[in-house]
Amino acid sequence: MNGARWLAQALVAEGVDTLFGYPGGAIMPFYDALYDVPQLKHVLVRHEQGAAFAANGYARASGRVGVCVATSGPGATNLFTGIADALVDSVPMVAITGQVPTALMGTDAFQELDVFGMSFPMVKHSFIVRSVDELPRIVGEAFRIARSGRPGPVLIDLPKDVQNADASHLPAHVPAEVEPPDAPKDASLHEALALISLAQRPVIYGGGGIALGDAVQDFRTFVDATQIPTVLTLKGLGALPSKHPLNLGMLGMHGSRAANLAVQEADLLIVVGARFDDRATGKLAEFAPQARVVHMDLDACEIGKLRVADAGVRGDIRTTLAKLTLPCAAHLHGRNGAARKAWRSQCQHRALQHAPRYDAPGSTVYAPALLKQLSETAPEAFVVCDVGQHQMWVAQHWQMDHPRKHLTSGALGAMGFGLPAAIGAQLQDRDAQVICVSGDGSIQMNLQELATLRRYNLPVKIVLLDNQALGMVRQWQELFFDKRYSEIDLTDNPDFIALAQAFGIEALHVERAEDVDAALDALLRTPGPALLHVAIDTAANVWPLVPPNRNNAQMIDDTAATMEAAHALPA
Repeated sequence: MNGARWLAQALVAEGVDTLFGYPGGAIMPFYDALYDVPQLKHVLVRHEQGAAFAANGYARASGRVGVCVATSGPGATNLFTGIADALVDSVPMVAITGQVPTALMGTDAFQELDVFGMSFPMVKHSFIVRSVDELPRIVGEAFRIARSGRPGPVLIDLPKDVQNADASHLPAHVPAEVEPPDAPKDASLHEALALISLAQRPVIYGGGGIALGDAVQDFRTFVDATQIPTVLTLKGLGALPSKHPLNLGMLGMHGSRAANLAVQEADLLIVVGARFDDRATGKLAEFAPQARVVHMDLDACEIGKLRVADAGVRGDIRTTLAKLTLPCAAHLHGRNGAARKAWRSQCQHRALQHAPRYDAPGSTVYAPALLKQLSETAPEAFVVCDVGQHQMWVAQHWQMDHPRKHLTSGALGAMGFGLPAAIGAQLQDRDAQVICVSGDGSIQMNLQELATLRRYNLPVKIVLLDNQALGMVRQWQELFFDKRYSEIDLTDNPDFIALAQAFGIEALHVERAEDVDAALDALLRTPGPALLHVAIDTAANVWPLVPPNRNNAQMIDDTAATMEAAHALPA
């Protein structure tokens, strides 16, 4: 029983069943230990960034801790983008990196880097194990920290000699207890209730903290009881079903008109697990200018960070919503009831008035229509996005019913997230339907993971929207840089069909709208992994759009007048 074998058994005790990694010299004792621990399913990715994103996707979809493993030096640094993504999107992860023996640390040994120090800005906590006797404490703390409070990534840097050291005297691992989140203070609940009871134009503004706090059902109960119009952030999508009559859609840069206008006219924002991200607020100084704010969040650092909260409710979101639901409902259906009813009707009318249209003219594929149709054809699917125009089209048009079924790199916006994260989502539930939506730019960031998909025969379905450009950058250059298109041309893309087939992946192609039905049917009926290559118009843009340094009411769309106005805007 050496340190590496003890660690492998400790992972089993922590409930880990799957880990993603890539072996190398400094982590080799741990990989030797895995040989004798069949309870741990190791997934061999083809790049360490793929390991981090796969663990990230596994954790987002399941709510459990994702685990990734790499060797020292470049193996560890290749994990960092996926670890950083987990930090800013609050994803529970534990990353284990090999390190040179302790006697060689600080000598510029082969593949030695200060991974412990480099990781500080992108983790909740970082450990370096200097003695085998530290393993029980460090492993227990790592998983406790990753799970507790606002979740996030933790790194364990593990020198090779510690892995090889005798661990026969160590006790069997017992997971550390995770303390329950604090309950909200009664005084803060009374302050929130007082503001809510006075509001005539309230809006609920829900974010990613709803899913993180396991509060989806409590949130829906609160919305139904109060009958308050609701907007959602990118990470909050699905907290209220897309077709719910009070769901006005996503707010922010590419949010719906109904959502953005409601927020700008509201006299009260009830913020639930959201953080006033700049992509949601637009010009912060002009965001919801008439509204007072009730801010509910587990993380005290978020309350008042960007927008002063008139009532800050710090604590467990489930408990907060449960305690406020009945009192709020009672107050809202009394005083100011007529005004609130008129406000609700106005918001719902706007949602119908500005609902997306899917009858685009022409014979080519219209991406929003295809994505909406696919979401309705596969209503139980997890949708995993890369970053770019396709990410926003999914956010706008996919019919979502739960936030854990929408996996996207939100705050970091990391291209290359989609394919490996889809692998992680599939491995947390082999029977789930997982669909990866990617773009021709994003998919080439981690294209090598098609080999991982094939090796484990995972039935992930990839929808590749190919506009032969870096679409979101091209759109901004069109609108705000006088059409000076700089380094966005991807007309020399490879033959994605042939490329997928070279990896052993079934592949299809569609370029005409009339063929979409058959193509989606064929994609979903393919028993294993499959890729649908979709040719779309290079000039297609994501609408509406809030331009830079504008408030959310100043949205532009594809009409000639607003296009002309957009060209006049400063960069």
